[in-house]
Amino acid sequence: MSDRGAQDGAAAALADVPQIDVTRLRVAIARVSRRLRRHEIAGLTPTQLSALATVESAGPLRLGDLAAAERIAPSTLTRLVTALEELGYVQRCAVPGDARASTLTITPRGHAALERIRQQTTVMLADSLRTLPPDQLTALADALPALERLADADPPDARDPAGR
Repeated sequence: MSDRGAQDGAAAALADVPQIDVTRLRVAIARVSRRLRRHEIAGLTPTQLSALATVESAGPLRLGDLAAAERIAPSTLTRLVTALEELGYVQRCAVPGDARASTLTITPRGHAALERIRQQTTVMLADSLRTLPPDQLTALADALPALERLADADPPDARDPAGR
């Protein structure tokens, strides 16, 4: 499908969404997200940071489960885990009874790095918010429940154009 066709399809699918310029919303969310990820805190790429956060929240985690959660190929996973191990952020642990399997756990150093990243990105976002006038801050505060719901929503199945 051409870019124009995709745009027309998206416009038709969103015709019933009231008073929201969906393209502007998508671009704004993407730009804010990029700004929050732009700097390499603790020597991590965005992919490494995401994997480390997944190990923290869901670990101990088998390597295959991490690859599935992060939607990355096994070859990419190997490089990613090696880098996180070299930084001292995760450690592999043998799975009792399965000599071929291992799990990843986050180390205290990994926890500290994630906490430092969270604090720094929170400060960065707070500093940006301070540039907004009170009416825009109120609008953002009012929009938080909707943004949280969007962030937590499962995307519609791409194979079903009707989104059912």
